[in-house]
Amino acid sequence: MSCHDHNCGCQVHHHEHEHGLKEQIVLIAASAVLLVAAVIIEKSCNLATWQLLLVYMVPYLVAGHDTLKEALEGVLHGDMFNEHFLMSIATIGALCIGFLPGMETQFPEAVFVMLFFQVGELFEGYAEGQSRKSIAHLMDIRPDTANVIRDGKIVTVSPEEVKVGEIIVVTSGGKIPLDGIIVDGTSALNTAALTGESMPRDVAVGDEVISGCINLSGVLQIRTVKTFGESTVSKIIELVENSAERKSNSEAFITRFARVYTPIVVFAAIALAVLPPLFSGAFAATFPTWLGRALVFLVVSCPCALVISVPLTFFGGIGGASRQGILVKGGNFIDALSKVKTVVFDKTGTLTEGKFTVEAVHPEVYDEKHILHLAAHVEHFSTHPIGAALRDAFPEEATDSCKTAEYQEFAGEGISAKVGELKVFVGNTKLMARAGVQWHDCHCKGTIIHVAIDGLYAGHIVINDKIKEDSPATVCMLADLGVDRLVMLTGDKADVAGDIAAKIGINEYYAELLPAGKVEYVEKLLAQCHGKGLLAFVGDGINDAPVLSRADIGIAMGALGSDAAIEAADVVLMDDKPSKIAAAIRIARRTIAIARQNVWFAIGVKLAVLVLAAIGLGTMWMAVFADVGVTVLAVLNAMRSLSSRRA
Repeated sequence: MSCHDHNCGCQVHHHEHEHGLKEQIVLIAASAVLLVAAVIIEKSCNLATWQLLLVYMVPYLVAGHDTLKEALEGVLHGDMFNEHFLMSIATIGALCIGFLPGMETQFPEAVFVMLFFQVGELFEGYAEGQSRKSIAHLMDIRPDTANVIRDGKIVTVSPEEVKVGEIIVVTSGGKIPLDGIIVDGTSALNTAALTGESMPRDVAVGDEVISGCINLSGVLQIRTVKTFGESTVSKIIELVENSAERKSNSEAFITRFARVYTPIVVFAAIALAVLPPLFSGAFAATFPTWLGRALVFLVVSCPCALVISVPLTFFGGIGGASRQGILVKGGNFIDALSKVKTVVFDKTGTLTEGKFTVEAVHPEVYDEKHILHLAAHVEHFSTHPIGAALRDAFPEEATDSCKTAEYQEFAGEGISAKVGELKVFVGNTKLMARAGVQWHDCHCKGTIIHVAIDGLYAGHIVINDKIKEDSPATVCMLADLGVDRLVMLTGDKADVAGDIAAKIGINEYYAELLPAGKVEYVEKLLAQCHGKGLLAFVGDGINDAPVLSRADIGIAMGALGSDAAIEAADVVLMDDKPSKIAAAIRIARRTIAIARQNVWFAIGVKLAVLVLAAIGLGTMWMAVFADVGVTVLAVLNAMRSLSSRRA
């Protein structure tokens, strides 16, 4: 457990143990047995002080040789103010104090301090291992090889060697190594490592797939659309590996604090041992007593509980979030998430599916099915999302025997075509005027598509962007978390935006906004939020990069395959569920709460024992609990942040 910070690939300093956890347990058990044997020898044999020292040195060296080695290396490298150095000085002092006049030996205490310190190391190693495992499942998405078709043969190569446009083959059980489009085969994909969702995703020819998913059945042939370095899996791995560089305010403070605090503690202990005896006028008589108090002071003052548990808590929180498909780019964003009081949503693709669907058909002549049948045929060649919605509403259009002719598209109005013997117009009111038919409006909110057949008004079709199932629940969850302002921004017309907002439960919305207009509104909202918590903007990550970057914290959702989202946002939700926003805030607040518990608990216990030590009531046993005992309890508490309980 080191009190100095190293620039390693995680947020917790990882002491490179000479022994693995199993070997460490064996050493701890052996030194405990040897300590008991030494106590029995002391009680049963009348040995001189120096002989007892030799007896106790055996368990001491078994338990503490690693610590002594680390302390020596720190001194040699000019980085001596770390916990290994403090523990070494304190325990060596305890071993030697019995040789001073009038002082009792503290051999068992010295060995026990070193033994318990190793127990603390063991807990730290285990907790850090668990934290790493919580992140490591994302590392598992990295493919080792890719099977690419070259010259009619399947060749196994490194994913980095595959070029854009090549065809790769993914067999059942294999990882998809690069982003691409399926050109042959059907399957179900396991996206759990990316999204945290266990439900497989069915795919077929023409579907886009991303690297990191596991092919569950069948054989897929995929045409690559990105190099490995630009693929989703590479972006995510890079994001996770770099998360350590973005420390929370708490972590950064603790690191700076330890670098200043530890040297002060060492010099304060020296002053405590030397100055009172000097001023007492009886240095030789009082020095042993004050030296004992200084040794207790040294052990108690180690900031290990803070330096270990606080970064471990944030690391655990990031790991727990990742198991739910929530990627937080660093501890500083855990800090920011916990303070969110205003959430601004982009509508399309965030609160809604971003895909138009037919909501209602109001016929004047014919029936609903026949109107949909004719509209789907007219829109057969359309690339507009509304055309796709009409075709989806009548999928039989693709296989029935009706012939479409005289196809004509009117920009900004709609399309006309001859379906069989019928002349059909499908579009807005301008197209109806062009067709010379009388139309009437609809009481429903949404995009209204009018249909005229052979010069007669046949009725209209209501098309809307479908609200995501958990959008209304998300609003309730955020309100329960104390998020007091929810705002929706959209480029849609005001009446459509108002209808969607009312159905979801959002009272404040701004409509008919261009991307630049969204940035302007976020600027205004940020000014209004000043001193009242932070503002989070949630977008689908495709065209929201400017707003994601401008908000206090940018959250991109549904970001599978979206480079813009992964790069611009601070938090990336890997699926389309807005409820994950509430989950992210809840995880952040829980992480901060655990970190604060550890800080106040550690400081409280240490101060109490320091006061007792200063007035002569503190013992080495108390010091052991105040340092290593508190550290173990703080580490165990920090491990609660690893929990990935579902929101």
